[in-house]
Amino acid sequence: MPPEAGDRRVRRTRRLLRDALVSLVLERGYAAVTVEDITERADLGRATFYSHYTDKDDLLDRVVTDLLDELAERLRPLVPASEVGFTGKPALEIFRHAEQERDAYRMILRGEGDGRALRQFTQAQTQAAAEVFRERAAHENVTPRISVDVLARAWVGEQLAVLHWWLEEEPRPMSPEEATETLLDLSLRGRYWANGFEGTAPERGPSGR
Repeated sequence: MPPEAGDRRVRRTRRLLRDALVSLVLERGYAAVTVEDITERADLGRATFYSHYTDKDDLLDRVVTDLLDELAERLRPLVPASEVGFTGKPALEIFRHAEQERDAYRMILRGEGDGRALRQFTQAQTQAAAEVFRERAAHENVTPRISVDVLARAWVGEQLAVLHWWLEEEPRPMSPEEATETLLDLSLRGRYWANGFEGTAPERGPSGR
């Protein structure tokens, strides 16, 4: 068998197992799914499964890793522009990618697998956002008023919360472009503006509220 044919076969097998896991988890929950369930849904043998993965946790980790790799590849051309300005394009690309891989994203964002997939995805996105924020601050020669790590966690947490809601709603409540514009407005103008107030937010009292 030519090497490329073998590679295609491996990719096809792994995709079948990935799709089987995702569909079963959305139907039953991660804890209720077994390797036997996965192989039966994928119409593959248990030996085939174990030739690729050690267990269902290993398969779940691979689903997240593959999704992150695909997303990183799509975001790579957009990073230079994001490091010098607020374009909103990376957020839009995430929404578009999530729309194409809806079930996998829904599984992750629901916290299936005791939250392991969500933690892995959130950590990767937070690290990427923090790097962009640091590069942007350096390019503009400014000093962030809040820790970049906190900023990155706040931005990613907000983004994923909206993305989760957006993916679960039927019909979709807004387009990817509208969702991105909403997040960008919130990021640039803040919650005070988003709540309908005008001008500058009042000074905080002694309690910080």
